[in-house]
Amino acid sequence: MKFGLSLPQGAHIDLRRDVTEVARAAEQAGFASLWAYERVLFPVNPVHGMYGIPGLPWLKYYEYCADPLTVLTLAGAVTENVRLGTSILIGPLHQTLSLARTLATLDQATGGRVIAGLGSGWAVDEYQAMGVDFTRRGQILDETIDGLRALLGPNPVTYRDSRIAIEEAMVSPKPVSRIPIMLGGGSSDRAFRRIAKKGDGWLPVGLTGSVLADGWKRLLGLVEMEGRDPQRMELIPIAHVAIADKPAGPDRQPFQGNLGQVIDDMAETAEAGADELIVELDASVANSAELIDKALAVMQAVTAAGLRSTGTSASTNGDLAAGISS
Repeated sequence: MKFGLSLPQGAHIDLRRDVTEVARAAEQAGFASLWAYERVLFPVNPVHGMYGIPGLPWLKYYEYCADPLTVLTLAGAVTENVRLGTSILIGPLHQTLSLARTLATLDQATGGRVIAGLGSGWAVDEYQAMGVDFTRRGQILDETIDGLRALLGPNPVTYRDSRIAIEEAMVSPKPVSRIPIMLGGGSSDRAFRRIAKKGDGWLPVGLTGSVLADGWKRLLGLVEMEGRDPQRMELIPIAHVAIADKPAGPDRQPFQGNLGQVIDDMAETAEAGADELIVELDASVANSAELIDKALAVMQAVTAAGLRSTGTSASTNGDLAAGISS
């Protein structure tokens, strides 16, 4: 299994320095990809609780979120090989033509390394702020995916949906090659049908073990029923990692606890069939230096446990330290 790392986007970072510093260090340490997420705003009095759960307070970390595509551009400028993905971008909140051109430009500028991870989101407040109908989010996400496929494909482009109309137009730039469109969401029938029909893979959050394995098996069955090749699908879970000095109790959340417990969860993720695992540490650290230290500890531990895919050499402590100070 390969490993990706979420880039720092919170209020505790210096955008002039920390994103590029973490990106360089992560690539040198052997991470295969770098990722950024999207939060448009943080309502003081939200319409709904976090994740749409009544009464659930929003994470304080969400108060500040640097723009994901700008963050990935910064990371792409100082790296050579790591893939650059959104995990996730709230597709319906973006104008499709503008998003297609931005993704294609970033892909061209970085030599074809972009992954478009999309989802419908859960925050009514964000939809209201962007002037988008929250009740139509599923339909608009479908149209966004279809629109991106058309706009990133061959010229001339003809495409229509409920929000845009393009007739025989030259749309540029184009990506280096086909940009994978990964989709987030849970394992509901609606989400899985969308992935099976339109997606290149699944970006689940916080799932591991038999729950992840059973969901992936079910999804691949739906992909095959759609007449598509299951072997071309990618499973890239997102792990919100919080590493403590002491073991957590039996009621702990996945990827939380001491390093040994976190690595056990990662091993279960690999056994479930994951191609790659996104390690998200930024929400649980005080600064980028701590993020890099913990990312190095994770990379050393998964390498020692034999969980890393071959083909990318691990960095030594000295190599990574050099990357941090550069």
